[in-house]
Amino acid sequence: MGEGDDPQSPLLESVSSHSASEEAPLKRTGTQWTAVAHIITGVIGAGVLSLAWSTAQLGWVLGPICILIFAAITVVSTFLLCDCYKYPDPEHGTIRNRSYMQAVKLYLGEKQQWICTVFATESLYGCGIAYTITAAASVRAILKSNCYHREGHDAPCVYGDSVYMLLFGLVQIVMSQIPDFHNMAWLSVVAAVMSFSYSSIGLGLGLAKVIENGTIKGTITGVSASSILDKLLLAFEALGDIAFAYPYSIIVFEIQDTLKSPPPENQTMKKASMYAIVITTAFYLCCGCFGYAAFGDSTPGNLLTGFGFYEPYWLVDLANACIVLHLVGGYQIFSQPVFAMGERWFTYKFPNSGFVNNYYSCKLPLLPELQLNLFRLVFRTVYVVSTTALAVLFPYFNSVLGVLGALNFWPLGIYLPVEMYFKQKKIRKWSREWIFYRSFSMFCLLITIVGFIGSVGELVIDELS
Repeated sequence: MGEGDDPQSPLLESVSSHSASEEAPLKRTGTQWTAVAHIITGVIGAGVLSLAWSTAQLGWVLGPICILIFAAITVVSTFLLCDCYKYPDPEHGTIRNRSYMQAVKLYLGEKQQWICTVFATESLYGCGIAYTITAAASVRAILKSNCYHREGHDAPCVYGDSVYMLLFGLVQIVMSQIPDFHNMAWLSVVAAVMSFSYSSIGLGLGLAKVIENGTIKGTITGVSASSILDKLLLAFEALGDIAFAYPYSIIVFEIQDTLKSPPPENQTMKKASMYAIVITTAFYLCCGCFGYAAFGDSTPGNLLTGFGFYEPYWLVDLANACIVLHLVGGYQIFSQPVFAMGERWFTYKFPNSGFVNNYYSCKLPLLPELQLNLFRLVFRTVYVVSTTALAVLFPYFNSVLGVLGALNFWPLGIYLPVEMYFKQKKIRKWSREWIFYRSFSMFCLLITIVGFIGSVGELVIDELS
């Protein structure tokens, strides 16, 4: 695609496998069900494992209600974004927004785009950190589960996290050489199957524990705390954790850009989003509620690695193995937009650089021929190494998830989608629709503020202790 073929800046073109001047017209073959797989892979990840703990902090009334509220918020914000993929018309527009940042620049201008870029990059980068922490915790849980089975539940089975974070990082260095989203349908399907597997196992183990206990644990107000301030901080952190578990606004355009048409991409994406959110919400409610019902005030921060479950040990091992395999794919789903953005920028700034633009054929035994780009190899390797290093420095599962969820929930998931929708539909100020979406945005801003306060407070306490 040459520069003259697209009315937008080359900075925003999707150039991840070849230089802009050599890129062939993109063939979109995605369907509603591949989109569902991409969404589930991106949404059901580290967040689902903290929902039992979040429900425990909020109690039997607010816990499930908050999960449903976040599901509804995600549906609304995603539908707004689906209509902004094409410009100026949602179905027949001639300009495609192939990334979130590209859409923000088109609708809201370059200044808002740079603000968005900071939050978007931080959000995607943060997911890589969270997924590294979670994957290492699951590997450690497998080792501890086998140790407890051999030595007894009171055995001192102690394993560190750092080595397993480094191993996960090495795997991601290899996986990150997948060129882009259009080459990842198989990975998303595998990862989605893994997410169903471990969510189902967690749900089943929670239900079995409830039956074994013969009672439903928990209270209306949730886990008690030593003071009102501590209770508020924990409740606010729980909101941040739920916020992390849901929104996927930052990858909506990349997924929608894989869809074939007809039917119009926005219609297909809305259906896929609705199916995916219904499925994930059902899992979230079951995992959150059964986990809390099984353990009450003792609900662990991570349902499958906090060792509320000891037996059957092989099933706990299987669930954690599924988590690791899923997070391998989930890490890539959230990293590919960062890779594409960075590579587009360097291609635009250094069009004559062989290091940035040249591709070399590489044939390995038993594998198809690979197209190797030296810049892509170095850039993506440095990215993975940095996320791994930060995960090693801050291995606090619930607090990290809460900070990331709260920090990005409103600006990326609510504010910018609402503003872009206003521009797309030319919504008049003080009309009913304008008032509704403004009120919706302010409500979500309040959630972000309290979630961020609670999560940062707990992160500081964890680090000091």
